[in-house]
Amino acid sequence: MAAFRLMPLILTLCIPTSNFQAQEWPFYGGDAGGSKYSPLRQIHKQNVTQLKVVWTYHTGEISDGSTLAVRTAFECTPLVVDGILYLTTPFGRAVALEAETGKELWSFDPKLDKDRPYNLFINRGVAFWHSGRQRRIFLGTLDGRLFALDARSGGPIRDFGKQGSINLRAGVAEKFPAKVCGITSPPVVYQNLVIAGSIVADGEPRGPSGDVRAFDARTGKRVWEFHTVPRPGEFGHETWEKDAWIDRGGTNVWTAMSLDAASGIIYLPVTSPSPDRYGGERKGQNLFGNSLVALDARTGKRLWHYQIVHHDLWDWDLPAQPNLADLQRAGKAIPAVAQFTKMGLLFVFDRLTGKPLFDIEERSVLPSDVPGEAAWPTQPFPVKPPPVARHAMTREELTEVTPESRAECLQIIEGGKLGAFFEPQGLQTTVLFPGTNGGPNWGGASYDPVNNRLFVNSMDVGQALKMVKAREGAEVAYIPRGIAQGRFWDSNQYPCQKPPWGTLTAIDLNTGSFRWQVTLGVIDALLERGIPPTGTSNLGGSIVTAGGLVFIAATNDSRFRAFDKDSGKELWVTRLPASGHATPMTFEGRKTGKQFVVIAAGGGNKYNKTYSDSLVAYALP
Repeated sequence: MAAFRLMPLILTLCIPTSNFQAQEWPFYGGDAGGSKYSPLRQIHKQNVTQLKVVWTYHTGEISDGSTLAVRTAFECTPLVVDGILYLTTPFGRAVALEAETGKELWSFDPKLDKDRPYNLFINRGVAFWHSGRQRRIFLGTLDGRLFALDARSGGPIRDFGKQGSINLRAGVAEKFPAKVCGITSPPVVYQNLVIAGSIVADGEPRGPSGDVRAFDARTGKRVWEFHTVPRPGEFGHETWEKDAWIDRGGTNVWTAMSLDAASGIIYLPVTSPSPDRYGGERKGQNLFGNSLVALDARTGKRLWHYQIVHHDLWDWDLPAQPNLADLQRAGKAIPAVAQFTKMGLLFVFDRLTGKPLFDIEERSVLPSDVPGEAAWPTQPFPVKPPPVARHAMTREELTEVTPESRAECLQIIEGGKLGAFFEPQGLQTTVLFPGTNGGPNWGGASYDPVNNRLFVNSMDVGQALKMVKAREGAEVAYIPRGIAQGRFWDSNQYPCQKPPWGTLTAIDLNTGSFRWQVTLGVIDALLERGIPPTGTSNLGGSIVTAGGLVFIAATNDSRFRAFDKDSGKELWVTRLPASGHATPMTFEGRKTGKQFVVIAAGGGNKYNKTYSDSLVAYALP
C-alpha cells in the first residue's frame, strides 16, 4: 500500500499571482518550453562569490548496490510553487518542503519494490497542475504507476484512477510482466491533461511499448495515445521491414518533453528502438525511433517529425528536453525548437512547421560488417552549429596525462581500431565517439531569451565495443561486448584521449556559431600532479539567469559552479557533499524576498563511489 506522512501543521496555499512563474520554478525546465531560464537578478556577477549554504535537506536514501539491487542516482530538479518546494527521491518518494527553510511539510511513499533490478534508483521530478483552488502533484514511479497527490497534504486524490493512481503498464506491458516499464522523468501537464512518456526495457527486441499517452488530470482516464512504432495503416509503418514492428521495445520517451502552450504542441524526443546495438531483425529506417516528433497536445495527432538517427545502432537516444526558442531572421522572430543529441549535434527547427532553420545534409556513412545487419547508408548532419562533442580521434591524440594511463589505453585498443563517426560497431573492437552516455545527455541545454543563446555541457568519453555472437537461443543474433562498461577510459576512469574531457559551450542561436567554450570540471588527483584542469564526465544540466550567470553542477568532481554567461569565465565554485548529477533550479522566497539556488548532490550514479542524500540550497548572506 502507498503511504504518506503529513507533518503537524496547517498549510495555507495562496492563489498564484500572475508573475509567480517568473519568481518560482513551476516546471521541471523552469517553464513548459524547457528554457531553464530565470529572470531573477538578485544574485549576479558581482556578488555570486558571497553565496552560502542556507539549508540542506537529507532524503535518507543511499544505495551503493551492495545490499539493495541497484545504486541510487539523485537526479531530481525540484519545483517551487506557492512557496512550497516539491522534490522526488531516488526511491520514488515525493516530498514537500518549506522552500525558504528546507523544513519538511509532508512525504508520500509509493513503496517501490527495492529488490527489483532497475537500471538505477532514479526519479527526476514531479509535475504540477492547478484548477481554481485545486493543486495536484503528479508523481511517476519506476514500476509504472502515476499518482495524483494533493499538493497541500501529499495524500492521494482518491477519485483519480484507482484510489489515487493509474497503472501505466496497462495496455503496453501485459505480455512482458518481468520487464521494466515505468517513469523516470516528470510528465507534462497541458490544460486538463497529464501526458506521460516512459522508460522501458531496450536490451531485447520485444518488450513493453514506448507509446506516449495522455490522461485526464482529474479522473486518470486515458484520452489519447501516440504509437511511437507505427502500426499498419499509420504514417511511418512502412519504415519497418515485414513484422519487425510487432511488440517492438524501446522507441520510447524517457526524458522530459516540452510544450508550446500557446499553440498546443508537445515535442517528443524519442529514443532508439530495441535492441539498441543490433538491428538485423528490425531492418529499415525505424520511425519514430530517434526522432523529434511534434504532436497536437489535445489529440495526440502527429503534426510533423524529423528523424535524427536512421536505424540506430549506437544507442544514440534523443536524451534531452527540447528547448523552445525564438530566432531572429531578417528582422523577424521565428518560433523554434532546438534538440540536442548524444552526438553533440544541435538540430533547430521551426517549431510550428518542422522546417530546419539551419541546413541539414544527408551524408554517406560506413556500412556494418556484422552478419545480418543492414546499416542505413546515410545520416543527417546539421551544417550549423558545429558539434559540441568529439566525433573521432587519431593515435596521436592518445592520452599523455600519466604514463600509466597511456599504457592502459594502448592495451585497450591493441587488436582494435579507432573508428569514424557513425561507423557501426563491428566484429573487431572499435573505439567510437561519443560514448555510451553521449556528449550531452538528459541535462540538455539552458536557453537565454535575452540574447538567444544556448548553454550546454558535454563530455568526451569514448566507447570501445565489438559485436559478438549471442548465446544459443537468444532473441538476437549479435550482442555488444566491451571492457570497463564499454567506455574508453582507464582503471581510474581517465578518458583515453587527450583533454579536455568535459566542456561547457555557449551557442548563438541566431548565427549558429559558438560564443565561447570552456573546460568543465577537474580531477583532484591530476591537479595534485600539476596537470591543468582536464574537464570531467558530467550528468545533469545548467540554468541561466538574468543576473548574467550560468549555474551548473553535473561534473564528477563534487563541485557547483557559476559562470559569466557572456564570457564563460568561472566566477564561483564551491564543494558539494558529493557530485551533483542533476540540474539546479532557482526561485525567489515569498517571505524573505531572497533568491535561492538549489541543487541535488547525490554522487554515485554511473561515475563514482561517493554517495550523498543532500539537497542543498544557497542564498546571499
